[in-house]
Parts: sequence; structure tokens; C-alpha cells
Amino acid sequence: METKQTDLSRQSEETHSIYLEGRSHVRITGVIDVESFHEEEATIRTTAGTLTLWGENMKLGKLDPDAGQVLLDGTILSLEYEQPQQQKRFSLFRRG
Repeated sequence: METKQTDLSRQSEETHSIYLEGRSHVRITGVIDVESFHEEEATIRTTAGTLTLWGENMKLGKLDPDAGQVLLDGTILSLEYEQPQQQKRFSLFRRG
């Protein structure tokens, strides 16, 4: 019997990559969700963490949720991954 993978499980297994071409075209794979998009800033949740892009006149060229891919056009100025938050561990028996 064949089991069918859900889109989300397939996306979480996909390798994340960024292809930047001449600072004006970018293709991002391993995309889980586009959290926000504006001409100067885009926040994209990927399998490698949350990625923020800053630029000028950015336009969403293509969004393919089935393939987990986003294409952007415009002038790309900066890319940054959000640092994962470390979980704080609390103990009931903590020394003061």
C-alpha cells in the first residue's frame, strides 16, 4: 500500500537554497510560507529558518507553494536569517 506525503512534510524535507542573479533576480527554494511582502522588505519562512530580504522595487515574480519556491525581482540589498531563540530552562529548585 502506497502512502501519500502531505505538502508540508514534503516541503520540510526539501533542501533550502537561494539563487541570486545579478542582485536583481532571486529564487528561493525550501519555502514554507511568505509571512510578509513589501517593495522594500520580504519575510519568508524557510526550512532553514526565517529569512528577511531588503531591497528596492521588489516584486513577487512567482509564488509556487506546491514546489516551495518563490521568485523575486528588484534590487536586492541585503539578506538575513533570524537567529533561533534559545529556550530558557527554568527549574523549581533553582539556586538564588
